[in-house]
Amino acid sequence: MKIDGSSIRTDRLVLRPWSHQDAADAFAVYGNGEVARWLTPHMTEVPDETAMAAVLQQWIRERSALEAPAGRWAIELAHSGELIGGAAVLPLPPDGVDLEIGWQLAPAYWGRGLAAEAGHAVAHYVFGLGIDEVFAVVRPRNTKGTATARRVGMEWVGETPKYYGLTLQVYRLRKGDLDLSDGSN
Repeated sequence: MKIDGSSIRTDRLVLRPWSHQDAADAFAVYGNGEVARWLTPHMTEVPDETAMAAVLQQWIRERSALEAPAGRWAIELAHSGELIGGAAVLPLPPDGVDLEIGWQLAPAYWGRGLAAEAGHAVAHYVFGLGIDEVFAVVRPRNTKGTATARRVGMEWVGETPKYYGLTLQVYRLRKGDLDLSDGSN
């Protein structure tokens, strides 16, 4: 893994800041009901490309207000530059103390280990900035999200209604539990 300014690179992926030109490709991810169903109420299915452009505008505007390691990245395939998803590190509500890592991919890219690779890369980035732990929150029936959190190296720590007003499964990754010498997972 390599961090180059605001981008994170792995063998197969480039995580880079979102741009206004990403609206069509981002809509293919966030406008897909199979992706959006796991994001509500934090984010609902985006109805069209114009609405996606407005979401991206908000994310780009928020970028300057977020303190590192918080941020949002577009996920591209390294070999082609094709945008296939997004990743984020954001403070969890209600108090913003806990940091959540999250990832979303277009369904055509599920099952290839790409979400786990993105999550693992983001964890390296976060831990490289001195943070000791991150969390992922997953809806109980989201078996793909659960499997990805485990492949990232996260451990299940329980269920809570604390975040987003929903009962969610909570996964945690501590800095000492991540092999910091190997970013290719």
